[in-house]
Amino acid sequence: MQSTYISYTFIITPKDPAAEILIAELGYVGFESFVETEEGVIAYIQKEEHSNAILENIFILKNDAFKIVYKKEEIAPINWNEEWEKNFNSIQIENTVSIRAPFHKKSNLKYDIIIEPKMSFGTGHHQTTHMMVKHLLDIDLKGKIVLDMGCGTGVLAILSEILGAKKIDAIDIDNWCYLNSIENTARNNCKKIKIFKGDASLLINKKYDVIIANINRNILLHDIQIYCNILEENGVLLLSGFYQEDISIIDIETSKYGLKLQTIEEMKNWVALRYINSNQFDNFEMF
Repeated sequence: MQSTYISYTFIITPKDPAAEILIAELGYVGFESFVETEEGVIAYIQKEEHSNAILENIFILKNDAFKIVYKKEEIAPINWNEEWEKNFNSIQIENTVSIRAPFHKKSNLKYDIIIEPKMSFGTGHHQTTHMMVKHLLDIDLKGKIVLDMGCGTGVLAILSEILGAKKIDAIDIDNWCYLNSIENTARNNCKKIKIFKGDASLLINKKYDVIIANINRNILLHDIQIYCNILEENGVLLLSGFYQEDISIIDIETSKYGLKLQTIEEMKNWVALRYINSNQFDNFEMF
């Protein structure tokens, strides 16, 4: 039986970058699905996960730089496939990569990825995924061993295989993302990707040439030492899921383990950083 949902319809002035910040904050407190509109965002949460105080710690609502009004309503069970099909448009990145749903027409771009996101993160529409795609296009993945941490839909793992990686591990703590990644990798005929459900505790005795981590700032800060411990010398660490103002705190943590910041991508205050492991340490202690 399908769950009953509560929806919040937010009207935001100005919409950017407040809409992206609002989505991120709502995700932290349990909202599961989002639809961007011309005026703002519609957010959905299961009724049993909802409380009257759910918005108390949504700080963007208290920011005087934006005017945000909303209405709440209880809605009948939703056919989520129909909902995202109505709102999901194909995208193109760098005139090289097309990310589309199964019902979209195939593009003429070099790389064509089919994603059925359902409730998983990582369609390429969000700035962080978009920037990670740009980073991956800019590095040599041929023959490399890759980790996609917080894989969401699996889109970055799929692109890594397309770009020549010989082995990819994709990990997500969310069961829906885990199942969705399995579905999407099969849809794209991937043979070199293994999907795991879990967190950084799965990374003991692993080594990678490239690590992709598109997760929120606090989780990244907690796990950076682990990533550095399993990154090969001269390996590449790609980090995103945070804002421009977070760069310094991320950079302080990565510099402890010899990583050097090479490149910064920025879109609407979101950033994606590329580090190289120029000083390999052998004695990191795992959490």
